[in-house]
Amino acid sequence: MVTDAVSTRIYPAGMLNTLSRQEVERLTDASRGDLAEMLRRCALAVLNSGNDSDDAEALLARYEDFSIEVQQVNRGLRLQLTNAPGSAFVDGRIIQGVRELLSAVIRDLVSFDSEIACHPNHNLQNSEGITNAVFEMLRNARVMVPQVDPNLVVCWGGHSISREEYEYSKDCGYQLGLREMHIITGCGPGAMKGPMKGATIAHAKQRVSSRRYIGISEPGIIAAESPNPIVSELVVMPDIEKRLESFVRLGHGIIVFPGGVGTAEEILYLLGILLNPENSGLPFPVIMTGPAESVGYFEQIDEFIGLTLGEEAQKHYEIIVNDPVAVSQRMKQGLDEVRKYRIANNDAFYFNWLLKIEESFQIPFEATHENMAGLLIDRSLPKHELAANLRRAFSGIVAGNVKPQGLANIRKHGNFEICGEAAIMRALDNLLQGFIRDNRMKIPGGSKYQPCYRVVS
Repeated sequence: MVTDAVSTRIYPAGMLNTLSRQEVERLTDASRGDLAEMLRRCALAVLNSGNDSDDAEALLARYEDFSIEVQQVNRGLRLQLTNAPGSAFVDGRIIQGVRELLSAVIRDLVSFDSEIACHPNHNLQNSEGITNAVFEMLRNARVMVPQVDPNLVVCWGGHSISREEYEYSKDCGYQLGLREMHIITGCGPGAMKGPMKGATIAHAKQRVSSRRYIGISEPGIIAAESPNPIVSELVVMPDIEKRLESFVRLGHGIIVFPGGVGTAEEILYLLGILLNPENSGLPFPVIMTGPAESVGYFEQIDEFIGLTLGEEAQKHYEIIVNDPVAVSQRMKQGLDEVRKYRIANNDAFYFNWLLKIEESFQIPFEATHENMAGLLIDRSLPKHELAANLRRAFSGIVAGNVKPQGLANIRKHGNFEICGEAAIMRALDNLLQGFIRDNRMKIPGGSKYQPCYRVVS
């Protein structure tokens, strides 16, 4: 029995006012599909906001008696929370930010389930249909703001980073905020929280009224990366592929801080898209940065990219070490280039329609043992196709590290096997060993990391 658990009724925030009876039934009746359990897991993660544990299974076990019921009442909707984490409440009242994030979870789960997944007008098996679905989700979440110049900077990086790296990410966020740029992250702790925290001070100094701290998550990862308390706009996409597409469609530039396999997945996703010949000439500023202590990390990443994807891929990013001012100035210049390009090509400021994304980066990849072993990883492939398969390999490791289904697969069948060209496999193994050595891999409960994969050349 959890001693700090709270049971109460609350009304959702204004972003969520009405649902149909069928939608309410699907959210509360497990026999009508998996939406009810998905809501329970996502709601628990949001109610755990501000707690830095990355052990999703431990969270679910600790609050195994937690439940959430969506009820229709005369005023609209009401949420019955039973045995919820006490950290989400102050003197018995739910924290307003948590209430808003909880409402966003319900909004997004219902939106995809009711309006997109089963709708005949949405074909989720081709590129155009998937991009339109991403657009619909972002529009429904009201995170696309028209008539505003490009100013959204995506910040990627790990949740398990050193104190020096965290403070550095805050400094970069501060410099971005001083130049009136806004922040999008994966919404969790570490390098996802630091830039937002730094930007809050800068925005306050500059008297920026419309401060934006957007967090984009998905059901499989949200329990391991509970939204940090600074997130003001939360979007829960249905899977990792649509989450990644949301970043590059909504954001105008990307800063990469040190991280682990999840960050490597994001880097390969982005480079694979930018290497597509159809995206040649499209400006998309990408900066990798960290404190002086992180030089080795970026050397590893750069070396791996050079070996697998070549010099052309390396031209798509800059590495700036230990200089938050230079990072923010260069990003500001990059956003000016984005603005000019979109004006010249009549593309929206709020959604990057012109960016070509192949289906290999969009169709959800299920991290099974068969799928992981079947990945073709060889330099004979076109560069963007090799990047797509490398991205899938890292995505599988993320699933085996932190996602409940991935963890269950590893316990049942043993480690994933990743096969491919010998030189790439050696480089991949060295990169992953570096992540482990630097404590960048998920370590539940502080125990020694046990790999969920085996590299086979």
